[in-house]
Amino acid sequence: MRLAQICRHPIKSIGFEELASASLTEGRALPFDREWAVLHDAAKVGALTQWVHKMNFLRGVAGPELMAIRAQLDEGARRVTLTHPTAGEITVAPDTDGDRLLDWLRPLWPADKPAPVRVDHLPGQAMTDVPEPFVAVLNTASNADLGARMGQDLSLHRWRGNLWLDGMAPWAEFNLIGRTLRVGGAELRIERRITRCLATTVNPDTGVSDADTLGALRAAFGHQDFGTYALVIKSGPIAIGDQVEVL
Repeated sequence: MRLAQICRHPIKSIGFEELASASLTEGRALPFDREWAVLHDAAKVGALTQWVHKMNFLRGVAGPELMAIRAQLDEGARRVTLTHPTAGEITVAPDTDGDRLLDWLRPLWPADKPAPVRVDHLPGQAMTDVPEPFVAVLNTASNADLGARMGQDLSLHRWRGNLWLDGMAPWAEFNLIGRTLRVGGAELRIERRITRCLATTVNPDTGVSDADTLGALRAAFGHQDFGTYALVIKSGPIAIGDQVEVL
């Protein structure tokens, strides 16, 4: 097996970024993955002091056009450049340019949904869909198999994963739960499956829902699971092309 892709999402649900390499830290998420999130005016929280449920944030399941945003993060400056097919490009420092980001996002967000009101982050806590500091590990062969069953190509970015592995049989990742993978210089323990939502039906090139991924999963397997969550148990560097070993 090989590491085929590394991907992070600096602002939750607002842009994905492919990386050539990264450094994983024991007990932490992928660096800068879901570092920031945009709260809406129906959020049940004030300033972030702990992990909070995804329902408080803008998400692709409610605003499919968000799925077509690309991101590029300057880690040192903590500045993110976002691009979208119709909204164009903006570069913001989410810590200080929240109002500019909200103005850019409003045309992409449905008018009948709670409006975006604030960009926030919590140092040391990724605003992922679950409170644990997981890294999402997925299998390229499973994506290809599901696409073949549906008769269409599926972009890997529908699934918002972090690490994509080549060289496994389709769906073999579910057999790795409880096992440890060595990826480059790091080690991760596969913890559990990821159950998916309607955001995966959206094409990340267009922001349009055009694939019944959930229906296809239910029809073929009787569930809506795709990919796995893993916990980093040994720190180390990783890079595209690294060998992946099951320990």
